[in-house]
Amino acid sequence: MKMHTQIGIVGAGPAGLMLAHLLRAEGIEAVVLEARSRSYVEGRVRAGVLEQGTVDLLNDLGVGDRMRREGLLHHGIDLGFNRERHRIDMTALTGRAITVYGQHEVVKDLIQAALDFGIQILFDVENVALRGFDGDAPSIRFDVNGAACELHCDYIAGCDGFHGISRPSIPDGIITIFERIYPFSWLGILAEAAPSREELVYMNSERGFALFSMRSPSVTRLYLQCAPTEDIAEWSDDRIWHELFERFQSSDGWKPNEGRVLQKNITPMRSFVAEPMQYGRLFLAGDAVHIVPPTGAKGMNLAIADVKVLAEGFAAYYHDGNALGLERYSSICLRRVWKAQRFSWWMTSMLHRIPDGNAFDHRRQIAELDYVTSSAAAAKSLAENYVGLPIDRALAMADEVGVV
Repeated sequence: MKMHTQIGIVGAGPAGLMLAHLLRAEGIEAVVLEARSRSYVEGRVRAGVLEQGTVDLLNDLGVGDRMRREGLLHHGIDLGFNRERHRIDMTALTGRAITVYGQHEVVKDLIQAALDFGIQILFDVENVALRGFDGDAPSIRFDVNGAACELHCDYIAGCDGFHGISRPSIPDGIITIFERIYPFSWLGILAEAAPSREELVYMNSERGFALFSMRSPSVTRLYLQCAPTEDIAEWSDDRIWHELFERFQSSDGWKPNEGRVLQKNITPMRSFVAEPMQYGRLFLAGDAVHIVPPTGAKGMNLAIADVKVLAEGFAAYYHDGNALGLERYSSICLRRVWKAQRFSWWMTSMLHRIPDGNAFDHRRQIAELDYVTSSAAAAKSLAENYVGLPIDRALAMADEVGVV
């Protein structure tokens, strides 16, 4: 079976779905292909912090109703060290805020809205292969429900994640990989417990990093630093809670509420960037082309920023015949990607116990935290990065600085 559309999108994660909605708003046709089932994609628990720009974009597209009802608006975060917590008031420093709302909830909203708006999403596709994107006749071959299909399109957007087929489809020698593997991981749990604080707590302790977060008024999300070689089976619920309470010890006696552990997993930590983010008529976005350690809460937000720039480029091309935005897509996005990489690396390096580190390393971290929490200038720098750097002027910014 042969199909035709303007933009073929591979992957129904936040990047692919958001791109489809942005294109729909511009009157540009797209078809989304997803290797997994709808239930799998909607149940895949990932990040939960939305930058102000991401929130604004969801609202502008008319898909933010449930987020506004159920999302948790946060105006600050706590940085903890030496058993004391220090609040960074992000709204006072920047006029902006963050919203805690799970990535899988965003995906649910985007999928339902796509169906309501008539955006075509094909789930459970198999044997996906990208063809012809180095010329002027791209196509995507795939099987669905046992039938062989071919989607002919003007452009392909590879939004299928780090392990997807889009990036590996680009010929050898085109892409350069930049990567850092961190010597620690995160053990994360979802707990059936009402959050005991209204905002996130990042804690640097002598036993290692810990993070207090939440997903709803009744579910707490908690993380603790562990070795990459840890076996999750060796971490009983009692052991996890004991370690969390030890790391969150503070002079005022605060601690997370304890509850039934609903889910637990270990997540490796890496920084990864592939350059360029485009080749021929194939454009990469989101985790397909960059990964950040979760300490800076940037992963999903970077993916959304990518596709906003890409959608602007497609709109300029289809409406005005101007291909400059598409030609500059990679260089425009990479400016923001590398700033997010820097911020995520900095947060990670400041808050985590360094394996085999010495007393100097820990004292340096404490001095950094002391500076950030006592200097208005340093606190504002953290806050403006955390709430999100601008994405709405990406094309104009590229012209201003002469990006080529």
